[in-house]
Amino acid sequence: MCGIFGYWRRDRAGLPAAQLQAMARSLRHRGPDDEGIWQPPGRGVALGNRRLSIIDIAGGHQPFVSDDGQVAVVQNGEIFNHVELAAELRAQGVVLRTNSDTEVLLRLYEREGIGFLRRLNGMFAIAIDDARQDALYLVRDRIGVKPLYVADDGGQVLFGSEIKALLPVLRDGGSRPAIDLEAIHHYLTFNYIPAPWTIWQGIRHVMPGTWVRYTRTGVQVQRWWDLSLQREQDHAQAAWSEEFLAILDDATRIRLRADVPFGAFLSGGVDSSSIVGLMARHVDRPVKTFCIGFADPRFDESAYAADAARRFGCDHTAEIAELNMLDRWPQVLHHLDQPHGDASFMPTLRVSELAARHVKVVLTGDGGDELFAGYEKYADFFAWPDAAQLGDAAFQRAYFDAISLFAPDDKLSLYRPETAAALAGIDSFAVAAQPWFAEASHFDRVNQALYLDTQLLLSGNNLVKPDRMGMAVSIEARTPFLDWRMMEFAFRSRGHTKLAASGDKKHWYKQAVEPLIGTELAHRRKQMFTVPVGEWFRRDSHPWLRGLLQGSELLRQLLRPERVEALLDAHRDGRANHTRELRALAALALWAEQAAA
Repeated sequence: MCGIFGYWRRDRAGLPAAQLQAMARSLRHRGPDDEGIWQPPGRGVALGNRRLSIIDIAGGHQPFVSDDGQVAVVQNGEIFNHVELAAELRAQGVVLRTNSDTEVLLRLYEREGIGFLRRLNGMFAIAIDDARQDALYLVRDRIGVKPLYVADDGGQVLFGSEIKALLPVLRDGGSRPAIDLEAIHHYLTFNYIPAPWTIWQGIRHVMPGTWVRYTRTGVQVQRWWDLSLQREQDHAQAAWSEEFLAILDDATRIRLRADVPFGAFLSGGVDSSSIVGLMARHVDRPVKTFCIGFADPRFDESAYAADAARRFGCDHTAEIAELNMLDRWPQVLHHLDQPHGDASFMPTLRVSELAARHVKVVLTGDGGDELFAGYEKYADFFAWPDAAQLGDAAFQRAYFDAISLFAPDDKLSLYRPETAAALAGIDSFAVAAQPWFAEASHFDRVNQALYLDTQLLLSGNNLVKPDRMGMAVSIEARTPFLDWRMMEFAFRSRGHTKLAASGDKKHWYKQAVEPLIGTELAHRRKQMFTVPVGEWFRRDSHPWLRGLLQGSELLRQLLRPERVEALLDAHRDGRANHTRELRALAALALWAEQAAA
């Protein structure tokens, strides 16, 4: 696990060493163990790496450079099948001088070109400088577990694992990029900024499952993995369960490859309990597990986690945390680089801090809800009597409306007239959601909803959480459910295997893991990993919130103050629950304070 950064200039000029060092320093939390920079003279390129040493601690220094000096590679992530790939290469006579998975990337690229990506099972963001083609490749893993941002002004390409790595160069001279108003427009729909947008104009995500090739004359973008190519199949339940468990077991097994201590986040939910149960099969010592609890029983899962830990003989560490974590919000937003309205980032940071005292790697259950319909919103939406009667277009719009933070008309009423005028005609549904629905039109309705959330919510918010909060304290999070084999299997599975007509979520999945984790853990009611921000906003924290929103220069520029006041008043008085809307506005205001500092 690492942070990567660098530049590629079409005029072949170099960046000052001080700017490269500033990029490196900004990512030190992602890689506190080592630093390396490849900057060949006269080519206008540099690849940099800050390393968190996980595999081949002694030999894994990056960048890796070909014997002839023509190809250099850096990566952020892990290639979980690097052992098998290395064995193949050695059998073909390739000399590997280390046990590093990054050297495997270099040697595969030398032999197979960019097509080697289809052979990788892992989470990764990769940069490849190829002097033979006079080109730079930037690559992102299939579903966006690892981040990669890029700024291309036509002459200079900057890239980095976090937005903060680009800003030392973009702000050189005292200015900063302009805020992207359209990104805020989408943020107020989704509660996060969906890729490829970011909060800054000119800074974009490399999209998941995509590589980008930069040359002196242009840019080529290629999607190298497409989940929508799957076709639903009929399964007998027993055969489905067997394949599901086989994939998840092997995905877990290969994610245990590390030369440092590892463990798992354990909430006692079906996802984390299944992962820990499978981990216990493959290790010869108790699995280290980590959980935080709260004194308020409505938000405390620690008893379930303790039950799971006892079942699997884990070395379990749990702490009761302070419920009110609002003082951690600025720290969270610093590591996110963008506003996110999801309050669960705060407890995720807290449990990451707990785990970081003991291990460098944790396995998590992320992805299970999006692939197998684990959220209550799916049962709620599909229980709506009219849902089955809708035509395709109406169904897609209705689901989008159900998951939106502010409806389009509500956003327009919130905006100042000049903001509304600038955003006229930009429909978040049309530009950010409808293209994913179009790809998923051959799936059944349940899978169409899950496909949208897999492509938007998962990569835009729910995978940002373990990556940024783990990397904030220099630990690596691995996600067995997001093994490419499991993702493809999930979308070969019909919707009724995930959401039963009765509303039972993760329907066949829970039955498949019941022998492993027990009936109570398999079928317990899902509890969200969050904190009661809405209650704080009504009571003790209301004056703070009101002062924050009233005092925000950015909110005053964009929004009608009387509409913000109306949200505050209705929420405080209990006439409406505007927790999500106020949380999103607060995150935007807090982020803007940091950005202006």
